[in-house]
Amino acid sequence: MQAFALLLDTLSTTPSRNAKLALLTEYFRTAPDPDRGFALAALTDGLFPRLPLRRSLALLMDGRIDPVLYALSRDYVGDTAETVALMWPDPDAPPVTPGLAETVELLASAAPADIAGTLGHLLDRLDARGRWALLKLIGGAPRVGVSARLAKAALAEMGDEPLAEIEEVWHALAPPYTDLFRWLSGEGPRPDAAGKPIFRPLMLSHAIEETDWSGFSAEDFAAEWKWDGIRVQIAAHGASVRMFSRAGDDISRAFPEIVAAYEGLDVLADGELLVVRNGIVAPFNDLQQRLNRKAVTGRLMREHPAHIRLYDLLIENGEDMRALSFRERRARLEGWVSRYRPPLSDVSELVSFDTREELGALWAETRSSGIEGLMLKRWDSPYLSGRPRGHWFKWKRAALTLDCVLMYAQRGSGKRSSYYSDYTFGVWREIADAPSGGARGDILPGHELVPVGKAYSGMTDAELIEIDRFVRNHTVEQFGPVRAVEPKLVLEIAFDAIFPSARHKSGLAMRFPRIHRIRWDKPAAEADTLDAARQLVTKAESEVEMPRARSKTRSRTGS
Repeated sequence: MQAFALLLDTLSTTPSRNAKLALLTEYFRTAPDPDRGFALAALTDGLFPRLPLRRSLALLMDGRIDPVLYALSRDYVGDTAETVALMWPDPDAPPVTPGLAETVELLASAAPADIAGTLGHLLDRLDARGRWALLKLIGGAPRVGVSARLAKAALAEMGDEPLAEIEEVWHALAPPYTDLFRWLSGEGPRPDAAGKPIFRPLMLSHAIEETDWSGFSAEDFAAEWKWDGIRVQIAAHGASVRMFSRAGDDISRAFPEIVAAYEGLDVLADGELLVVRNGIVAPFNDLQQRLNRKAVTGRLMREHPAHIRLYDLLIENGEDMRALSFRERRARLEGWVSRYRPPLSDVSELVSFDTREELGALWAETRSSGIEGLMLKRWDSPYLSGRPRGHWFKWKRAALTLDCVLMYAQRGSGKRSSYYSDYTFGVWREIADAPSGGARGDILPGHELVPVGKAYSGMTDAELIEIDRFVRNHTVEQFGPVRAVEPKLVLEIAFDAIFPSARHKSGLAMRFPRIHRIRWDKPAAEADTLDAARQLVTKAESEVEMPRARSKTRSRTGS
């Protein structure tokens, strides 16, 4: 446990990516099995997704630490693991430090009623750094600046193998990854992922930039509509069917009807998960009703019918087609769907265009048509893992903007734990029967502010400091870690769409909001109203049908 704690601590204070990579490589090369496998799991997928950490800590802290002191300390530090690690009473005698494998075994084998006691026993055996590392291990989000891909890159360095080879077999393995480390150490064969319904690395796109248009030739690219669902892979091998999110998370249990539709097939396909009713795509809010559920009811499936719009065919009946061109894979996909006709599925339509100007006209219509944008794919591109430059481009519709008033602020986490960096903002809503009058500075008479969203990105470090200073100087009330501020600061918020939402007092919620500009120059009374926000709902509020007039082929919808 000491070596793992030192690794996490050093990673958290090391800003350089290459230095982090070197630290990880050395740890994986020298740490014993199964410790290094459990460390790898902690840095990538997490080891204990179901442990009741927050409840267990609440039980343990009661009687050990004054609750008011703990609450104030947690608010100041901004990190639960660090706060508990520093405030936990040190044992009277030097503890016998547990190993990482022993720690994992004790927690994994503990009955639910014994989790808190086991955790307390382990915390008593560790120093402050070890306690911090233990809580990071259990929490599933170490937040030490290491992505799953960086951890896999360290494995590639360790074993002198291509990163793509490691990603290819990754989802066929499980902690503590003994077979993986044997292969990378030259002591065993490469793990075999063939014939298993597992996730393969996705091919991702780049946002198109002005320089990408240089030398653009219409005949080199295919165009598809960019749908506002979630990217998925459907992997079927006989009776075993699994569906994965773009991060490789298994989401099959939430969509049993999709699983049933692909039973008996042998395929790995790439597509977009949507809610589709009678061939018409529903807003993303409808799909959200199905996401992150461990089980679904028949009513939920009837009211929010899942559907896969297929983009690509990667493996068919054991034949790997990823090295083929997109043109060839597209033809194979259409042929496969024509032969098997899987229910609840169709093929993403190709959009016809002959010039860049025609493509631009299509893009300009996407928002009014309720479509997220366009995808451009080179006809000759193979299916490559990661985000290779120059093959696939996404051309998202232009962002919407509203001038909103900052209402609440909360401290961030990690490096932002000392700053108020998470913001709730709102627009003006008219109050019935309120006296009318002209706007005066910060207040719009006859109106109240109602929240429409939250954001914590888009500002520079310098702007973050300015907003933090404003929050501290204009706080009117505190609710635990949240500060209510005077309605003085206007933020121009950019967002992709706005939807009806019963969870918000305004009745609306933004999708992907971010701070576009700080309007120090604008009086709060001149910020936008709820009526202005409602006018931007338009197509996002209703179901949207694909604009078929410009498409080459009609969609085959199986729902």
